[in-house]
Amino acid sequence: MKSFRFRLTVIMLIVIGVSVLAAGITMGQIFKNSNMKVLEENMGREIDLLRATFPFVNTDPLSSTDYISYYSEKAKEIARLTQSRVTFIRKDGTVVGDSLSDPRKMENHASREEIQQASTEGIGRTIRYSETLKRNMLYVAEPVVSDKGFDGYIRLSMNLKTVEEGIQRGWMAIGIGLVLLFLAAGLVSYRIARGLTSPIEHITGVANRISGLDYDARVGVQRRDEVGQLGEAINRMADSLQNQMKTIRDNEDLLQSVMSNMTGGILMIDAEERIALVNRESERMLGVAGKRVTDKPYHELKKHYELTKLIEGSIQSREKLHGEVHLYNPEERLVLLDGVPMYEDDGGYRGMLFLLQDITAIRRLESMRSEFVANVSHELKTPIAAVKGFAETLLGGGVKDEETSRSFLQIIYDESERLNRLIGDILELSQIESKRSSLDCSPIHVSSFIESLLEKLNNVAAKKRITLHMEIPDELYMEADEDKLQQIFLNLLSNGINYTLDGGKVKIKVVTVQRDHDTERVVFTVSDTGIGIPKKDLPRIFERFYRVDKGRSRNSGGTGLGLSIVKHLVDLHHGTLSVESELGIGTTFTIELPLLQQEE
Repeated sequence: MKSFRFRLTVIMLIVIGVSVLAAGITMGQIFKNSNMKVLEENMGREIDLLRATFPFVNTDPLSSTDYISYYSEKAKEIARLTQSRVTFIRKDGTVVGDSLSDPRKMENHASREEIQQASTEGIGRTIRYSETLKRNMLYVAEPVVSDKGFDGYIRLSMNLKTVEEGIQRGWMAIGIGLVLLFLAAGLVSYRIARGLTSPIEHITGVANRISGLDYDARVGVQRRDEVGQLGEAINRMADSLQNQMKTIRDNEDLLQSVMSNMTGGILMIDAEERIALVNRESERMLGVAGKRVTDKPYHELKKHYELTKLIEGSIQSREKLHGEVHLYNPEERLVLLDGVPMYEDDGGYRGMLFLLQDITAIRRLESMRSEFVANVSHELKTPIAAVKGFAETLLGGGVKDEETSRSFLQIIYDESERLNRLIGDILELSQIESKRSSLDCSPIHVSSFIESLLEKLNNVAAKKRITLHMEIPDELYMEADEDKLQQIFLNLLSNGINYTLDGGKVKIKVVTVQRDHDTERVVFTVSDTGIGIPKKDLPRIFERFYRVDKGRSRNSGGTGLGLSIVKHLVDLHHGTLSVESELGIGTTFTIELPLLQQEE
């Protein structure tokens, strides 16, 4: 736009410059012609004056030499008065007197332009370069006929140097005036051009900003002409674009929010078999970055071979897809894949849309449910079979010995107790897992609490000569659900006693630690000198019905649910549970609980 303004200014200056120059030349020429006209008229009046007052003489009483001398002397006198060259010329062109040169040496002037013009028109005028004076001269001649016998011409000539100098000064004055006028015209032209181009330049800048997605840009031109109407049209267009873009952005934000927060993965393959869209959940499942694979061929997912083959088949057939695939990223995942072809309203194919749902947890829960049912059935079947068998034996009357009968009844009682514990543990675990179990927290004096638990277990420990030891600060209080806390430590301490050989030791130690954000935690350590747990079994000991030594666990009366219940109760208290063990040396369970429970 600035170049346009420059070109417009230059064009205006050229037009103005040509006009001013033409006017200057015309004025100069008029000035020159006017000066020459005035000068010629003055010289003509001087000749007229000479014609009336000059004392002409006849050639008869004078010799030729005296005649020439007379007119030459008179010419010189007149020249001093008129500041011009004076020449007397006879009718035949002979010069008889001149104020500057000797007439006898001057050639005949009958052919001179001013003499010929004077003879025909009564006055002759011409400008000619004088070989005698070596300069431009203005010649004015008129015919003169005197009653004294002179018949010829009087010619006045004037050096044009003074006139030319005057004209030069005039030209200089005109030139200076023209330059000043040109500068003024240039300034005015620039202001006019700026006034014409500035609004357009402003409108162009606003249009460029709008094209650069700056929809807040507006034209501030307040005019009622065509430029103002153009500005108003640009503003209306910007308002419309801004409203449309706001609607588009709102829709995009909403769509992006939906895509980002979907629990399922979305994978879109366009008609050119390129990845058009990958949402956050797909990135997580596939282990890819959306920015890196978008607009790339779907074969970029080649590390998921099974998935790629299913996508390839669906794209080639352009039919709906429903199937399950295994993904490894790096752990194994089971993903349900649904695909549908996408078509435009006119029937044009746009690609395939795939929905990925991680069903690993669902399948694991289904497996756990099946395993749980199988374990419960097995665990219930064993005591029921024993009760049924011994009861049938007693009812059949096959046992006559009272001591044997009593032994059978004791077995039936023990198995029924075990069955009762099993059902109780199942109900307890079910209640915890279904979130129906809530905490009823109260302040607990830890030392007194643990001491009461050890008293309950003293008799069982004494039978195996196992020493129970505790190391707990006397002043320690914490906030927890006392019943659930009791259930946690009774399970752990009972396991420690059950799996520790005679003469061993079970110890519980309690300390407080300071964690991040100034939160205090209570750390419980329950250790024994028992048989230990193999390393391969450590990751699974908190699973339901998992037993390291199934025969020994059943003989000890365990249900296989104790540690699972402990894990859930610790989680309910917002705590952590870990285990360390070495075969033949012992096992240590570490529980870390908050000193104060947070309100929910």
